Amino acid sequence: MPKLLLASVLLLAGFATAWAEVETRTIEYRQGDTRLVGYLAYPAGAKGPLPGVLVVPEWRGLNDYAKRRAEQLAELGYVALAADIYGDGKVAADNQEAGALAKIYKDDRKLMRARAQAGLDALKGQSLTDPKRVAAIGYCFGGTTVLELARSGAEVAGVVSFHGGLDTPTSADASNIRGRVLVLHGGDDPHVPPDQVQAFQDEMRKAGVDWQLVAYGGAVHSFTNPASGNDNSRGAAYNAKADRRSWIAMQQFFQELFNR
Repeated sequence: MPKLLLASVLLLAGFATAWAEVETRTIEYRQGDTRLVGYLAYPAGAKGPLPGVLVVPEWRGLNDYAKRRAEQLAELGYVALAADIYGDGKVAADNQEAGALAKIYKDDRKLMRARAQAGLDALKGQSLTDPKRVAAIGYCFGGTTVLELARSGAEVAGVVSFHGGLDTPTSADASNIRGRVLVLHGGDDPHVPPDQVQAFQDEMRKAGVDWQLVAYGGAVHSFTNPASGNDNSRGAAYNAKADRRSWIAMQQFFQELFNR
């Protein structure tokens, strides 16, 4: 099989050529007076400039799951920054605390956008990052956040929401979106019901956004995280098939964005 064709087949199968080693470190940055501590991952020995990807965590904060996603992106050849939204690298102790923390930002979308923008600026400021080739992805709460980042008019090539909330108090702001939008949604997610999905689609159409929405049958909320368990009746559960398919969809989206 010709090498180019083989590489394409491997990419579509979810086995893009990985870098042998990844380097990681924490970086400090600020939003106003708030100290933020992000987790940077990048291919060891890379010369750059490379496309960058901002990773916005779930509602628990900058935990090992978000860090591992940044590392996986670095393995694919990206500079990835797992952002700190809550400040000082805070991770919620349990779902109750996570819900209280997330509510602060859900109720204040301006602050949510500002924290995401601070992470984006920090990523663009890295010496390995090509600031003109940057995207953002987010999980659950993070998915909501990257969509708000796009609605703010941020200079990103595209954003990807994994099982994120699609609602917004300022739907007219979709007209500010400069890049492309990919939503990877659990088809049976009770936290993001059909009327919210429909409202989001109407919002994107009205604003003329280049958008895609993929719904995975049998998947509920948090379908990419193994820590979510396997009981769909709880409304949040891991789905290995949807996890794999959504990661491949993201890679194909990035291939289109960055021509690589």
